[in-house]
Amino acid sequence: MRKEGETMKAVEIAMKTETDAIEFYEKAARKTSHPVGKKMFLSIIDDEKRHLEVLKCIFEGMDIDFFPEESPMKKISTVFEENRSSMLERVTATADETQALEIAMRMEKESVDFYEKAASSATGREKAVFERLIKEEEQHYSIFSNTYQFLTDTGNWFMWEEHSAVDGGTPWA
Repeated sequence: MRKEGETMKAVEIAMKTETDAIEFYEKAARKTSHPVGKKMFLSIIDDEKRHLEVLKCIFEGMDIDFFPEESPMKKISTVFEENRSSMLERVTATADETQALEIAMRMEKESVDFYEKAASSATGREKAVFERLIKEEEQHYSIFSNTYQFLTDTGNWFMWEEHSAVDGGTPWA
């Protein structure tokens, strides 16, 4: 019974964490001037809202067979592809934008750490949900980190992410 109580406490904390993340990312999206950065934050907000709904279902003892498999990385790559031409323009990030990304990376890392601990003492569907949340939060971290690198060092970002200078841009190299 103790483990179940710990799991429910973890779910309660996770719900608060997801709510806080939604509020922070909404503020960051409003403050972000670059359209790609704004869309990135809005995309992550959708993920966090989905996480919150699943956690609420667990907390209320409902079945959660509707946790759709979604890839934050795939969604954000679509955002980058759709905005490729505007990304090639000279990028200057404000201190607010880079600070928001630094905070976002820290929040996602803390979420991963929390979900790993919660998963270690959970069982069944709760454990599976925590493990899925770990994967998605890790992807959020990668998205924020990649965006931070793009905004703070665009030239090197293109060299490493696009491989254009190194291998001629071949996707298999």
